[in-house]
Amino acid sequence: MRSVAKSLSEAKPVSYWLDDPGKPAPRPALTSDERCDLLVIGAGYSGLWTALIAKERDPERDVVLIESKEAGWAASGRNGGFCAASLTHGLGNGLARWPGELAKLEELGVRNLDAIEEAVARYGIDCDFERTGEIDVATEPHQVEELRELHEEARRLGLADGSEWLDRDAVRAEVDSPTFLAGLWDRDGVAMLNPAKLAWGLKQACLDLGVRIYENTRGLKMAPAGPGMTVQTPYGTILARRVALGTNIFPSLVKRIRPFTVPVYDYALMSEPLDEAQLAAIGWKNRQGLGTAPTSSTTSGSPATTGSCGAATTRSTPTGKLDSEYDHRPETYLRLAEHFFTAFPQLEGLRFSHAWGGAIDTCSRFSAFFGTAHSGKVAYAAGYTGLGVGATRFGAEVMLDLLDGLSTERTRLEMVKSKPMPFPPEPFAWTGIALTKWSLARADARGGHRNLWLKVMDKLGLGFDS
Repeated sequence: MRSVAKSLSEAKPVSYWLDDPGKPAPRPALTSDERCDLLVIGAGYSGLWTALIAKERDPERDVVLIESKEAGWAASGRNGGFCAASLTHGLGNGLARWPGELAKLEELGVRNLDAIEEAVARYGIDCDFERTGEIDVATEPHQVEELRELHEEARRLGLADGSEWLDRDAVRAEVDSPTFLAGLWDRDGVAMLNPAKLAWGLKQACLDLGVRIYENTRGLKMAPAGPGMTVQTPYGTILARRVALGTNIFPSLVKRIRPFTVPVYDYALMSEPLDEAQLAAIGWKNRQGLGTAPTSSTTSGSPATTGSCGAATTRSTPTGKLDSEYDHRPETYLRLAEHFFTAFPQLEGLRFSHAWGGAIDTCSRFSAFFGTAHSGKVAYAAGYTGLGVGATRFGAEVMLDLLDGLSTERTRLEMVKSKPMPFPPEPFAWTGIALTKWSLARADARGGHRNLWLKVMDKLGLGFDS
């Protein structure tokens, strides 16, 4: 325990990605009244993609983007850098919820990831984008069977292209951990990237196309105003024909959708750069992301371009509300470091350079939901549950389709037309989430046996299986 704690002694409490001397300066705050065709609120990936695609669709559209702090400062700048094609938070979740349209959802997800890769190249975004894929690893015998069954089901449905089953020797040939028993390598459906640089690159691309960006400008209140909407900010009011909300876990200006999301807190570590001997000891040569098997309660990891490596985990809060007290939890960092050294005992003595955390949003179906308000003048997308690096671009397309009144292959999806089950009021929501996390950990310890609580959740179709 003492040696594990020592590995955290010099870790900076800030996102590794955001701790960059090349970070762009913030844009000035809005200090006057404005008019525009489209107002986008939130400059994370969701808002940045919405503003960018809006200008790509119609260069004459007057677009304003406001952000309460700085572009990419929240979940977009502190995630693990996994950019996945999946729009459904994984194949298993998609099979459980939209089996009839899963093939279309998978196709749209691949096209969306292709479009991200094309945009990165077209706008010269230097974010270390590399399509290395992700390996879901099994660390318990029952997880081996679960992964194998998922792979067989994908093959049966014709959805296994680019997916490779790895037995114990094969997975350890890719990344050598004594805890890895098998793996499922999605070779094409995941890219690894620097998440902060992607956000900053999208911000610059928006500016180059004429989007007016105001940072340190919070949207305080929204109300109808004739054919459009007004949004009050601390120093000015914006009159917009249409509004797109990319605020995710932060309190929505459409109050009725707030019960559909609750915050969970995501924590991550980044190690110091590995030397040649350490890199050889783990054999992580191909820069794949690593994810735990679908029912696991443990952690995931990813390699950084510096030759460092990281790990991440999530936890819920007892209030169900945003609370900066939970942004940093030394006890969680310690547990995460313990998981890391259990997976890679050959790296004993390695130190972590950064340890950070913060809120992300989740919903009861574990994948994004969409909708409109105020007679179609406002659109929203939320609930990405930690898989929004790629899926937010798809969400941006959906919001713009809805605001333009278009019937498209996206808006006709049952996934887009339906809503998740809202969460009950506190403290019941937190109690349910905490019980579910405990039950998942217990299932791992009992060979995958799901207790009565998890069976009830399965029957209700709630998304607590990953």
